Amino acid sequence: MLLEKHLIEKLIDTALSTGGDFAEIYIEDKVSESIQSVGGRIEKANSQKVFGVGVRIAHKLQSVYGYTNSKNPEVLIKLASDLSKSFSDSNLTKAVPLGELEIGQRHKVRINPRDVKQTDKVDLIKRAYKAAKEYDEVIQQVMTSISDSVQTVVIANSEGRFVTEDRVRIRIGINAIAGKDGVMQTGFDGPGTGKGYEYFFEEVDIETIAKNAARMAKTMLFADDCPSGVMPVIINNEFGGVIFHEACGHSLEATSVAKNASVFCGKLGQQIASTIVTAIDDGTIENGWGSANFDDEGYPQQRRVLIENGILKTYMVDKLNSRRMNHQPTGSSRRESYRFSPTSRMSNTFIDNGTSTFDEIIAATEYGLFAAKMGGGSVNPGSGDFNFSVSEGYIVRNGKIAEPVKGAALVGNGAEILWKIDMVGNNLDRARGMCGSASGSIPADVGQPTIRVSSITVGGKKGAK
Repeated sequence: MLLEKHLIEKLIDTALSTGGDFAEIYIEDKVSESIQSVGGRIEKANSQKVFGVGVRIAHKLQSVYGYTNSKNPEVLIKLASDLSKSFSDSNLTKAVPLGELEIGQRHKVRINPRDVKQTDKVDLIKRAYKAAKEYDEVIQQVMTSISDSVQTVVIANSEGRFVTEDRVRIRIGINAIAGKDGVMQTGFDGPGTGKGYEYFFEEVDIETIAKNAARMAKTMLFADDCPSGVMPVIINNEFGGVIFHEACGHSLEATSVAKNASVFCGKLGQQIASTIVTAIDDGTIENGWGSANFDDEGYPQQRRVLIENGILKTYMVDKLNSRRMNHQPTGSSRRESYRFSPTSRMSNTFIDNGTSTFDEIIAATEYGLFAAKMGGGSVNPGSGDFNFSVSEGYIVRNGKIAEPVKGAALVGNGAEILWKIDMVGNNLDRARGMCGSASGSIPADVGQPTIRVSSITVGGKKGAK
């Protein structure tokens, strides 16, 4: 145990002593390591151990949060006492006694990162560098990194919830830079998982991943500029799902909905998308990048069908925002660390499989853009307006993938694009990412099968077709 049970109970009682109606204790112990390489040489190696305790108290629609990295009982009790003074109510809430500690049993790993030698991690980096650098003579530089973390959390609250689990995550990032005649382009691949190092040692091929990053860089180096205009756009699977995540997913989080700052407010049970669109946020996927046994309020993670056949079925709701919304919590509360108060966030979010094949989608498109790999972008959750770059793109002409194009950007509105999805593939796959929002930066999967949007504004350096 990170803290004794009797101390946790005392913290909860102290937090409720002046009138708060809900109290929560979040305890975290985390060990992480990262190694970075530039040009095949190790530039940086960091290891970090973090311990901290967060205390949150709520009264109706108001809450306060504080934290410390001390284990000293006096420091912890003072923190809870100081926070409790934010509320004053003669009707005191009595905490439900904590029962037996519930231990999360899912998402087990076979090779714990703490049991892997640093030299073995460096070997993975060197293999990735060699494969990417030797892919082609135009590859001028390769930057690689590997990171892992083992996090233990204990969460307890005044409703009697008392849970703990270990969360393991590992990821490698490979950034290849191709250059010729003063022109440079990059390619990136960064698989990760909630598994242990069995993922890198036994399940994926590091050389293949590295060569893919190099291939992308070389392809874009010799690509022509993308034409601009309104056209059909085919968005590939895996990281293509970042558009739904950013342009629609954030607008379905209670963080936005409870403040009436979402384009989807008040639309439960209404059709908000094409009937062929079903979208899911699933925090239970075994060893998923964004999975856990419990959310960061200590409630079981769930599989949430957000949109079913175009109908909005639910929002992603944390406990405190559920009070504002009169909506049941959905196990969607997450936070970066003990330094952040939790709020509603996505986990593994994706558009579900449809019935079309990849080849059928391409063949059905006379002219358009195939966004093979999406890049970064920005979105306004209130309006849903977005702008995303395309890392790897191709023109589709006469139902076939034609020449590669660079510099493409997709500009549109998330609420509108949902209606314009007219083909959904059957090749669902997911990719890893980091999501930043009110409660910090958290690991989150994005995903989808290949989809086609009937029309979207494409920004490029070339004039319209």
